[in-house]
Amino acid sequence: MSSYLIDASVYIFRYYFALPPNWESRSGYSTEAVYGFTNFLLDMLARDPRHIACAFDESLGSCFRNELYPDYKCSRAMPDEALAFQLAACREMAEALGIASFSSGRYEADDILATLTRKLRRHKPIVVSRDKDLGQLLDRGASSLWDFAADRHMDSEALEQKFGVKPAQIADYLALVGDSSDDIPGIPGVGPKTAARLLEAFEGIEMLLVQLEQVASLPIRGAKGIAQRLQEFEEQLRLAKRLTSLEENIPLGIAVADLRPQVVDLDLAQALAEEFGIGGLKGKMVRTVSRMDGELA
Repeated sequence: MSSYLIDASVYIFRYYFALPPNWESRSGYSTEAVYGFTNFLLDMLARDPRHIACAFDESLGSCFRNELYPDYKCSRAMPDEALAFQLAACREMAEALGIASFSSGRYEADDILATLTRKLRRHKPIVVSRDKDLGQLLDRGASSLWDFAADRHMDSEALEQKFGVKPAQIADYLALVGDSSDDIPGIPGVGPKTAARLLEAFEGIEMLLVQLEQVASLPIRGAKGIAQRLQEFEEQLRLAKRLTSLEENIPLGIAVADLRPQVVDLDLAQALAEEFGIGGLKGKMVRTVSRMDGELA
């Protein structure tokens, strides 16, 4: 039995953009993301997980990272009313299916996943996501990142082969190259290969900045210029490292037992399915819950 920590927003948005608007709630909102996400959760529950939890993002614009850097994720638009409805509905379905669900106005889903990974460390949880930022959790107790849609697992070795850095260096790597999806600028002239070479020579940004004089002598093309830019952008680099590092001590007020699948209120789950126009999943709900309970629902 495996433990799964789900980066919910990744999959909600995947279904929102990938599925046609063939489903509609009684209130008139399209619910293709609700259909896709609920179907996905039922597939996850069918795996008979030891633990399972979802982390939802609700901190766009209000995250502590915005206090450090106001332009953090500034290019992302707030969800409109229709998308906000689907996001809320997806969480309702997760909770109705007995899956522990978490969000925060101050912390991101990634931070919640980091906190849950620390709590489940001895169970070596699988983080269900394709977000490279979460690669650092492979150094904090996660056994792998699982891109569910592609059915591709990335463990520490695979991550190092792909990015050229260790899981513990992912935050340093992103601070050096930048992360356009989060509007975090990188160091000019430092791309992925150069960042990997720098982190091969130095443990992380702190050591790199302490030993800047050694950068100029590295066998890297343009090493002297890179050393100068690192010095010039030192303050930005330190800030970027704070932005890319995940918090793992969020006070969620839960015990490990709270992350086990809970008893499903099948009547509520089916009523919500009807409300959200995804009643076609009711049969799958019955079959999944029956397997979970070991008896007919």
